[in-house]
Amino acid sequence: MSIVPKANSICQNKPMDSEEQKKLAAIKSMEFIEDDCVLGVGTGSTVNHLIEALPSVKHKIEAVTSSSEASTKLLEENGFRVDDLSTVGSPDLYIDGADEITKHFHMIKGGGGALTREKIIAEASRKFVCIIDESKLVDLLGNFPLPVEVIPMAKSMVARRMTKLGGLPELRHGFITDNGNLILDVHNLKILDPIDLENQINNIPGVVTNGIFAKRAANVMIIGNENGPKVHIKS
Repeated sequence: MSIVPKANSICQNKPMDSEEQKKLAAIKSMEFIEDDCVLGVGTGSTVNHLIEALPSVKHKIEAVTSSSEASTKLLEENGFRVDDLSTVGSPDLYIDGADEITKHFHMIKGGGGALTREKIIAEASRKFVCIIDESKLVDLLGNFPLPVEVIPMAKSMVARRMTKLGGLPELRHGFITDNGNLILDVHNLKILDPIDLENQINNIPGVVTNGIFAKRAANVMIIGNENGPKVHIKS
């Protein structure tokens, strides 16, 4: 894993909370935005810091696409027109957060429920930059419940299959994805082989996708901490 020299620290003497760490990572990620960039924007609290800072580099951005209705709304409030992925084609850069990420750049995503659109844009993009606070870096995926997006009629069958895989599925009550589907949050998984488990779950009929991002891992990880943002590039 190679490390890009960190930016000048803007940290203070007092301990830095997670929101400040997220903001540091988000701002650092804008250094990857080059002229005429077609930008994919993810979803979540860390990405919200990015969106609020994006107007400062608007002159570099040719087009923007988003992984959720919430991010689209915030982008529009900050002066951006948001296009469908089918319109922009292959984004040059996708910036998004993660609920967990390992040193192998494998992730669990989908705590905000936008995992399917996030996975689609990540797959379509040439480069994926993951922005996190330091609490999201883990040795093993699975402490954070794994989100699985399911077609409503399949929720019980998929839940039974997840139980057979060793998980404890729980329906995310009162939540409907932007695609009109449900989320099962699967607890108690120790994900030793992320690529294999990602494939196994996605092969269950009724599953739209799951929140393991291993087949399409991040290319860059930016970790915000009190010593400044640290940039790690996948070798």
